[in-house]
Amino acid sequence: MPQDMIRYDILAQEALRGVIRKVLGEVAKAGLPGNHHFFVTFLTGAPGVRISTRLHEKYPEQMTIVLQHQFWDMQVTDTQLEVGLSFGDVPERLVVPFSAIRGFYDPSVNFELEFDVEVEETVGDNDQGITSIGPAEVADGPKLASTSAKPKPPAKPAKKPAKASSGKSDAAADADSSGEKGSASVVSLDSFRKKK
Repeated sequence: MPQDMIRYDILAQEALRGVIRKVLGEVAKAGLPGNHHFFVTFLTGAPGVRISTRLHEKYPEQMTIVLQHQFWDMQVTDTQLEVGLSFGDVPERLVVPFSAIRGFYDPSVNFELEFDVEVEETVGDNDQGITSIGPAEVADGPKLASTSAKPKPPAKPAKKPAKASSGKSDAAADADSSGEKGSASVVSLDSFRKKK
């Protein structure tokens, strides 16, 4: 197979991250239109991610936030999202580079983007595990990473998310509980929705 010198896979992922950037930028300016709301999953140890120590200890690998009713001071730049959310009635400020995002989902229209993000580790005195992220390479040559705007059947939840003390949670997060380093559990977005 010929080598892709242009790297279409990276260009396509960056273009799709631009969709997220554009949507969140509009929401930062004008608020959420209609019933739209977003689930954003990101690597907590990726370069540029800034979350509290409390959240990082609770979600050492990845976390999903919900941008729906209770978020504030959202700022979107060319490279990152910055937003205020409440976790268990404790206000937090999160900074998430777009390169750290693994998934974006708008359940109101069943729109989903997924990004295969590979974690690269280094060995050194200040090694904290994750040092940089990049697109995953496929063994038989570069291909477009798993991105999709098609509806997908919901996966069975690996575990139910913990409920906030108030009973309502506009910021939900889930991390791998299996204890295996480098893997992540799959959780259905339905598990975050309120039961009627």
